[in-house]
Amino acid sequence: MTDQSQHSDTATPTGHVRIQAYLKTLDTSPGVYRMLDSESRVLYVGKARNLKARVSSYSRPSAGHSGRIDRMIRETASMMFLTTRTETEALLLEQNLIKQLKPKYNVLLRDDKSFPNILVARDHAFPQIKKHRGAKKEKGAYFGPFANAGAVNRTLNQLQKAFLLRNCTDATFDGRTRPCLLYQIKRCSGPCVGLISEADYAASVRDAEQFLSGRSTRVQEELAEQMTAASDAMEFERAAALRDRIRALTQVQSTQGINPRGVAEADVIALHMDGGQACVQVFFIRANQNWGNKDFYPRIGADVSAAEVMEAFVGQFYDNKEPPRQLILSDAIENADLMCEALTEKAGRKVEILVPQRGEKAELTAGALRNARESLARRMSESATQGKLLRGLAEAFDLDAPPQRIEVYDNSHIQGTNAVGAMIVAGPDGFMKNSYRKFNIRGDDLTPGDDFGMMKEVLNRRFARLLKEDPTRQKGQWPDLLLIDGGAGQVSAVAEIMRDHGIEDIPMVGVAKGVDRDHGKEEFHRVGARPFALRHNDPVLYFVQRLRDEAHRFAIGTHRAKRAKAVGATPLDEVPGVGATRKRALLAHFGSAKAVSRANLNDLKAVDGISGHLAETIYDFFHDKG
Repeated sequence: MTDQSQHSDTATPTGHVRIQAYLKTLDTSPGVYRMLDSESRVLYVGKARNLKARVSSYSRPSAGHSGRIDRMIRETASMMFLTTRTETEALLLEQNLIKQLKPKYNVLLRDDKSFPNILVARDHAFPQIKKHRGAKKEKGAYFGPFANAGAVNRTLNQLQKAFLLRNCTDATFDGRTRPCLLYQIKRCSGPCVGLISEADYAASVRDAEQFLSGRSTRVQEELAEQMTAASDAMEFERAAALRDRIRALTQVQSTQGINPRGVAEADVIALHMDGGQACVQVFFIRANQNWGNKDFYPRIGADVSAAEVMEAFVGQFYDNKEPPRQLILSDAIENADLMCEALTEKAGRKVEILVPQRGEKAELTAGALRNARESLARRMSESATQGKLLRGLAEAFDLDAPPQRIEVYDNSHIQGTNAVGAMIVAGPDGFMKNSYRKFNIRGDDLTPGDDFGMMKEVLNRRFARLLKEDPTRQKGQWPDLLLIDGGAGQVSAVAEIMRDHGIEDIPMVGVAKGVDRDHGKEEFHRVGARPFALRHNDPVLYFVQRLRDEAHRFAIGTHRAKRAKAVGATPLDEVPGVGATRKRALLAHFGSAKAVSRANLNDLKAVDGISGHLAETIYDFFHDKG
């Protein structure tokens, strides 16, 4: 891969003439190009089988480009090029750079979280079944992806009823002396206290894995045979339990809705566009079962084609995810063969891209398309309402324009302990949860419960980082409005902090509880202005309350998580080389962290998973304090 970086100075022209100047430096290699404006901001990232031919198409004024591409060309002041060995490599690099740089004129997938899986763990004689998100580092069988946590939880709930597998942690399992509530309500077989043999539990695990692998019919037939045999033997209690398990499996299938017979493993992807906006619906089909669906709203231009949106979505969506064996699309993409080759290379097995016209697969895309159309209509309606509220907010607070990014701050602590600051963000599309931030309060000199000091630390850290990472305010990370939980004192303190950073153009409003600290009686405070209130039934007041309540919810949740972690903390957390698994092993062996600290070297070496070297590290940690 070769990098050819070329920039213009301020005197260099923009547009067709500037692009034409690059042609003599290019050859026919495949690669990726970047178009930049006069301030070196990336406007567009594209790939080409032949870089010289592609750039040449931008250099001709009469090429008949769309309005969007014409605007992009007019703004182009410089270009950068990366040559690659193959066009496939260029495609993968292009999608990676688009996600990283977020260029103005590219179709951009904005929501790109990982998806949850079900994990049947393999590091215990009685495996645990649980939800898992993130890298697949734990030993076990993974089933997924599921569209969201709700889809996983519903399936896990029914699987517990059907197969009676435990969901407790290994530490909880090892500490039980009698069955827990889940055993009492017939959601667990009680392996922690020996109420099921290892062999019988293993058989239940095997049945659960068969069901999650799509062999549900066989599992249900076997359970039905066992139920009949139990009934014939007049073991009516066992027969009733088996009946309940069959019902639970049937309920899993009924809640999944679509369970295609002819599609074992695929993502069904449907696109609907309207009014310069787009919705992409993805249905996850695994093991002939529907494991949920999720909608996405990529950023598009007004004159972009469905083929371009679909290709950009597929490339960016699978940039950090393993593709299934089939992608079933509602719209064809221009470079389907190239995309298949890239995804096949990434997955290490064949990946097909289909655009069905009839049959079961076409019915699946029609259903996904209907969902996309309805979801986009709802979103556009909500956006219109949100836009009206933002205009009302601008009017109420005398802002120059409706804010595109509102940042709301709150603190949470108990008498100063486990203190955290929280920032939530809202804009034209509602809450921007990917932009939420939490701040562990570090100030050692803070008086416990000093809300002023906490807010000062949070805002200092937030704006010091903004000034470092985006000093020109071009990345869309700077707020148009700050909402602070508090009155005139807090607003004055925040204004002072902002002045210290040389920032005096961001409006800020303090939201105080008002008379009797009641909802609806809030007072609003601004620098150099008298406090005021909005009428009790004003929609803008309700909007501000929702923003403040969301900040409070996020701060409280972050504080509780920090407090829970602190409660479970032990001196073992500070020992180098002792992670969660070894910590559990040590506590299970010795009973407490204090007992570990008093153990001799030979006893430490006797613990499963503790090497001789690590035993010496642990021993030295507790005995070489001086």
